[in-house]
Amino acid sequence: MISKASWKTTTTGILAIVVALAGALKAELDGDPVTVADWGAVAVAVMAGVGLIFARDAKVSSQQEGIR
Repeated sequence: MISKASWKTTTTGILAIVVALAGALKAELDGDPVTVADWGAVAVAVMAGVGLIFARDAKVSSQQEGIR
């Protein structure tokens, strides 16, 4: 389901998910009990990343994407 034509938005979506999860894991595993991950913000970032994965680049036509 990941498009080869829209690689820019797909890559950005994957990076958004990785950064959100890495930041949360860093906060949870840093050994300081005061720092905790904001799991609500992580959920929002992951949902935005998923949206970007399924989005289409502005310069990609419907024919290139295989929609019509």
